[in-house]
Amino acid sequence: MNPTEKALWFVESHLPEAVTLDDVAQSSGVSRFHVTRAFGAATGRSVMGYMRSRRLTEAARRLAGGAPDILCVALDAGYNSHEAFTRAFRDQFGTTPELVRAQGSTETLDLVEPILMDNSLLTTLEPPRFETSRPFLIAGLGERYSCESSAGIPMQWQRFAPHIGHIPGQVAGVFYGVCLNGDDAGNFDYVVGVEVRDFADLPKEFQRVRVPAQRYAVFTHREHISTIRRTINTIWNSWLPASGHEVADAPEFERYGPEFDAHTGKGGLEIWVPVKA
Repeated sequence: MNPTEKALWFVESHLPEAVTLDDVAQSSGVSRFHVTRAFGAATGRSVMGYMRSRRLTEAARRLAGGAPDILCVALDAGYNSHEAFTRAFRDQFGTTPELVRAQGSTETLDLVEPILMDNSLLTTLEPPRFETSRPFLIAGLGERYSCESSAGIPMQWQRFAPHIGHIPGQVAGVFYGVCLNGDDAGNFDYVVGVEVRDFADLPKEFQRVRVPAQRYAVFTHREHISTIRRTINTIWNSWLPASGHEVADAPEFERYGPEFDAHTGKGGLEIWVPVKA
């Protein structure tokens, strides 16, 4: 299995945390040297340099959005002082945090976006089972993505994590990543959430998704979460065209059961693709 894919997933999923190269290597299942060499060969960047650039990029976005306290932004980006953050920020972007906040824009900055993981096709795909879902409700945090920006989804899961266990009406044990409202340009909404009994008393920033009774082709993804793009790509670009099935106008979702370990990315998950009966 590709250690660079695992490293990319781990970095993006733990971006606000105090992560070391040892942590990244352990998550990738290889030595520090191996992950450093593999990551550099695949991306042209060092692991920790990529993480630093990604943290500073997200910090720049917060500043351009009017973050009132630069020190708080610095601490969230992993810097212990305003001065250290300013030096790193200037080295990365050639300007200061204060100027970016005052200008309210990142247009002149060379931002570092998430690197897309491997999107090649699988040579084999485990046949799906077919199941008709019951109607149910999902509530959580939503973001709008394009195909190019979808590598930011692991960070969205990170933002959702503090809400787990504190959501009114939450049905425990299962988590969902729901894709919906796709357009012709490839943009779509992605909602990270849980099943709830009703939509009452939810936080105002939460999005609400009604999943209807619907026939689904259910695929099991047994490998590390970092390779999910290959499975999804294979479903849509290989299995569906050859299957004779037509996609239904309903939410597509990933279902993460109790066996999935959000820290390691292991344990497997299911991909539910709506198909016409």
